[in-house]
Amino acid sequence: MAEKTIVVLGAGVGGLVAARELRKRLGMEHRVVLVDRRDIHVFSPSLLWLMLGWRRPEQLYRDLNALGRKGIDFKHTPVEGIDLAERRVDTGLGPLHYDYLVLSLGAELVPDAVPGLKDAGHTFYHLDGALRLREALEVFQGGSVAVVVASTPFQCPPAPYEASLLLDYYFRRRGLRDRVEMRLYTPEPRPIPIAAAEVGQAVAGMLEQRRIAYHPGHRITGVSPEDRALSFENGEEAGCDLLIAVPPHQPPPVAREAGLLDGQPWAPVDRLTMKTKFENVYAIGDMALVATAGPLPLPKAGVFAHAQAQVVAKNIAGEIRGRAVGNEFDGRGFCFLETGYGKAALASGDFFAEPAPALKLRRPARLWHGAKILFEQWWLRWWF
Repeated sequence: MAEKTIVVLGAGVGGLVAARELRKRLGMEHRVVLVDRRDIHVFSPSLLWLMLGWRRPEQLYRDLNALGRKGIDFKHTPVEGIDLAERRVDTGLGPLHYDYLVLSLGAELVPDAVPGLKDAGHTFYHLDGALRLREALEVFQGGSVAVVVASTPFQCPPAPYEASLLLDYYFRRRGLRDRVEMRLYTPEPRPIPIAAAEVGQAVAGMLEQRRIAYHPGHRITGVSPEDRALSFENGEEAGCDLLIAVPPHQPPPVAREAGLLDGQPWAPVDRLTMKTKFENVYAIGDMALVATAGPLPLPKAGVFAHAQAQVVAKNIAGEIRGRAVGNEFDGRGFCFLETGYGKAALASGDFFAEPAPALKLRRPARLWHGAKILFEQWWLRWWF
């Protein structure tokens, strides 16, 4: 059996799972290389807890260099280019030649795409941003808070709604809620629009019950850094004392430069196998464009990256070992929606269902909050 090199780009959820599964299924004569510009893996679902001071930073990340003990060749370096014809990845540490390539580079945050947003707003979408937001919340004594979704699609569709509900709970615990006006702006027509209308109505009802003003159909076009005045595409304007934003997302530039997008906003793939049109090249997770039966593509969420990575790893390993392959991604997923008070709701379902995705939202309960805590602990222990 000829030696093979599998290169995995990106050490987020999808890349980490793909590398670990490949290493488990292949002998040590085959090389598994994992590349990331960061040397830590952050458990993103807990960034909201970090924002509120319920976690310390070191509780949320693990050292990727530790994967060497698992037989994975980790490269802490940026990806500078991808030559699909030559089967080569150019990195800051030099070129890597591959037999199979798994792209899990995620979605990049581009707050500069909205004038003034980077200077005037906070975000909980990465570790440093959540830490800075925690510091701002600690000294916040009242005023107007705006949670703003800049554009779609974005990672973890429930996140801005989850953040708003958790902030309401946080301000109540601090005895500040009567001095805080909370608003949520989004270009979406309703919460989690890929789901049936009743799911969105249930989430909107939670916001209303907690006195969080909800403004769908509002696409932000600019922010005044001096006074945090918000301007929207529909002509409306609003001010706020604290701005918390979900920044615009874009695919990694190296994917576009390599021709992986093929004229699409994200990298198109076969939705069952995650194959691109290039031989032995796969794209998984947030950077992939995965069709559903409805008008919207598959949401960007870690649970899907996880499942896609397992399918891809099993099929690559099977092909290398000369065994039958046929593993397929089934489009099923779930997501916790934290609501405070020690409770969370659970959204789950079949995103490949016909004629439209079939999702169910289970009401907030301590059970789902506890399940999320157990999932966090399992993830950080099992994969490292």
